[in-house]
Amino acid sequence: MRDNRELTSPQERYDARLQRRSSTLLQRRVVEQERASIDEALDQIRTDGSIAQAAARIVAARRRFIIGSAKSFSYASLLAFDLGAGLSQVTLVDGTVERGVDVLADVRSNDLMVAFSFRRYRRDTVEIARRFAEAGGELVAITDFEDAPLAKVADQSIYVATGSASYVDSPTVVASVLHVLATLTTASAKGARRRLVERDRLNTELGLYVN
Repeated sequence: MRDNRELTSPQERYDARLQRRSSTLLQRRVVEQERASIDEALDQIRTDGSIAQAAARIVAARRRFIIGSAKSFSYASLLAFDLGAGLSQVTLVDGTVERGVDVLADVRSNDLMVAFSFRRYRRDTVEIARRFAEAGGELVAITDFEDAPLAKVADQSIYVATGSASYVDSPTVVASVLHVLATLTTASAKGARRRLVERDRLNTELGLYVN
């Protein structure tokens, strides 16, 4: 498999990896690559301290904004959902209810933004996150390479290898990393248990889930 960084578009990866492959062989290659990537990523985050440091920054912030575009919007939504269960003032920048321009118009020094930015790097996320940092907010970037656009301006970067045997970069490691991040953050957040208990009570009262 050619170097992951050489194949910059889904079409290039499709041509290099998927054509003239049997289903059995392709399935084995994808599974083996995902297993290897997640093992490598989880070993790395146990030793480099970046997630623990990012969790401390998120807890210390007054307001937390989560942003990502295209596929990364799914990651941003998942992190915002999990953080919102235990922390207050967690806002998903979705481009409709909460727009980037609204956030940038009122940045405070104790605000923090978590920005998901993976290749091919969406200009809107990069620009909003860069301006947020320039306005005095704290920026945590979850990205793939040390020369990625947001790595240059972030106060804290978490690097996630997204290599895959598929035509798309892998979401598996990203989901695992943000799961660890949300867990560490919520575990150290004051009032998280009270919020979780109250949410459970409201969920029951409103009958939101099937028994």
